[in-house]
Amino acid sequence: MYRFLLSRQWVILTLMGLVLIPVMIKLGFWQFHRHEHKVAQNQLIAASLAARPVPVGELTAPGRTLPEDDMWRTVSATGTYDTRHEVVVRQRTAADEQSIGYYVLTPLVLGNGDTVLVNRGWISAGNDLTRFPDVPAAPRGKVGVTGRMMADETTAESGIKNTKGLPARQVMLINSAEQAERLGRPVLGGYIEQTAPKPAGGKPELVPEPDHDSIGPHMAYAVQWWLFAAAVPVGWLVLVRRERRDRAEAAAKEAETAAAEEAAGTGEAPTDTVDAAPADEPGETEPAGDEATPAPAEAVARTAATTE
Repeated sequence: MYRFLLSRQWVILTLMGLVLIPVMIKLGFWQFHRHEHKVAQNQLIAASLAARPVPVGELTAPGRTLPEDDMWRTVSATGTYDTRHEVVVRQRTAADEQSIGYYVLTPLVLGNGDTVLVNRGWISAGNDLTRFPDVPAAPRGKVGVTGRMMADETTAESGIKNTKGLPARQVMLINSAEQAERLGRPVLGGYIEQTAPKPAGGKPELVPEPDHDSIGPHMAYAVQWWLFAAAVPVGWLVLVRRERRDRAEAAAKEAETAAAEEAAGTGEAPTDTVDAAPADEPGETEPAGDEATPAPAEAVARTAATTE
């Protein structure tokens, strides 16, 4: 009854199901791990933002890679802006997540001679992307800056291609190692994303606090993939039962048709009946044998006797 499972069509269908099940399970776990990472990152951001501010030198040093646990920590720095080496970072969005422009990246020379990069905020790109834009001037003299400590951007981490041959004083990534090479002096690893003081006139526009409440749809996606994986064997069984039923109905119908044709081919054809002669009237039955018709001689003798 289930020999149809050995057909080419069903073998291919079964193999596809056996391949899809582990793939879907793996995709579900991939989304689940992304959910776990998002939850852990939200917890880290919340804890870092709530921690007390510390001097920037306590978290980083020239050439140091910022540890993940120190990301988004609030730091303070005091120094003088080096506006001659200020650059803008291309293809960055404003707080509305729609407008495209630049981040203004300005080196801040600390009192001990170290340099730290400060992202002073976002400005509009303007119409001409080939020239250095009009950037709101940085405060003169000694300034105090407070902000979130951020790790250096890389193509692998951010997905942003580090395009070469850009117009002067324009970059794609905020990277302390690249800026140290450009400046010709050591730069503290990572950079400060400024939160205070607020710039005059609101320009540049300060980068908003990262969202650490949303967990995204990853858990829902994980459940969906696992449900798909569970649906594969269920769907396979439903198809098998339907195929078995359809084949059984088709076989029964063929058997019924064959029986009807066989009965029609071997049955007796109706025979033709010959009309019987009408029966004689009562009392007029025909004599049987010789007594039925008198001999001629006897008939003549009878006639002569009658005449006499």
